[in-house]
Amino acid sequence: MGKKTVSQPVRGSTTGRPIMVLLDILGQRWTLRILWELRGEPLSFRALRQRCDQVSPTVLNDRLKTLRELDLVQREDGTGYRLSQAGEELESTLLALNHWAEKHWAGR
Repeated sequence: MGKKTVSQPVRGSTTGRPIMVLLDILGQRWTLRILWELRGEPLSFRALRQRCDQVSPTVLNDRLKTLRELDLVQREDGTGYRLSQAGEELESTLLALNHWAEKHWAGR
């Protein structure tokens, strides 16, 4: 499987519109959690799995493969996985969502 592009429909998306592709990818179980856990520092597969509440290795491998194909995550020898430049750009959006959640749902 080659690198996915935003013009290629994924997982049931028929339009290929960039926002629909992004929402489709982010909607896959564990994808947002993986991106969130990688926001601070590179993590080994084992450390990432622990931070993701012991997600199955198969699912974690699958999500990491997809995120690497979309250039949101990179794998580095010796340090593990980290956000790519594009992943870091997406991180600011995730931080804004976290801010909103903290404001509206903290203490519930």
